[in-house]
Amino acid sequence: MVGPLGIAGSGAIARGLARAASDTHHVVLWARSVDSAERTRQKLKDGGRVVTDLDELRECQVIVEAVAEDTAIKSDLLRRLGEVASEDAVLATTTSSLSVTELARASGRPERFGGLHVFNPVPRMKLIELAFPPEASEDTRTRLRTLCEELGKTAVEVPDTAGFAVNRLLFPYLFDAVRYLDESGLDPEAVDTCMKLGAGHPMGPLALLDFVGLDVAAAIGESIGTEVPERVRSLVEAGRLGKKSGAGFYEY
Repeated sequence: MVGPLGIAGSGAIARGLARAASDTHHVVLWARSVDSAERTRQKLKDGGRVVTDLDELRECQVIVEAVAEDTAIKSDLLRRLGEVASEDAVLATTTSSLSVTELARASGRPERFGGLHVFNPVPRMKLIELAFPPEASEDTRTRLRTLCEELGKTAVEVPDTAGFAVNRLLFPYLFDAVRYLDESGLDPEAVDTCMKLGAGHPMGPLALLDFVGLDVAAAIGESIGTEVPERVRSLVEAGRLGKKSGAGFYEY
């Protein structure tokens, strides 16, 4: 066991990581406000201790940041975590598309930093993409690989490039499906059925975009330099962010 695991964030990825780690680690999850902490406690139940004071993470040997996919927001929190964490603690980010090297340097401890890209839903998805800044020590790399093993995940080390491996390959396909939807006049269910039954995909591309969140998908597309379809941007502007908002390509 790596030791107490800190998680900074209270969204779906943070909660999923807490659930995945609860059998092997003492989990301490930080939420930004009292209200979000209470909602997280209700959803997690036995998934760890929920706190609102960053100092409560000081005991943790590994602290994973899991907040909004925004460089400024992540950098500010990682700087604060770098000041709070013990000297030998390792920090990690769950970013799916941002520069791990840039976030590592924002933390003030790039030698003890890594990218830990987990996939939603975290308890079920087996892959973790690991990415490291050039300064990361071998001890840091070993400890994050060990954490992945303890979580029952398969770790694949990938280059620190926008979108890593999965999103770099996945999102051009997902956005092509949106463009095909507009060109063909088919409805989302028809497109998804074709890809599920014809290509053996467990989830169709439009349902997957809804599951990821269309705002997150747009941010990833921008990060990896893939053109984001106007239909995705229009849905985001209308507040139809996918499953989390109750509507996207589908109604939920």
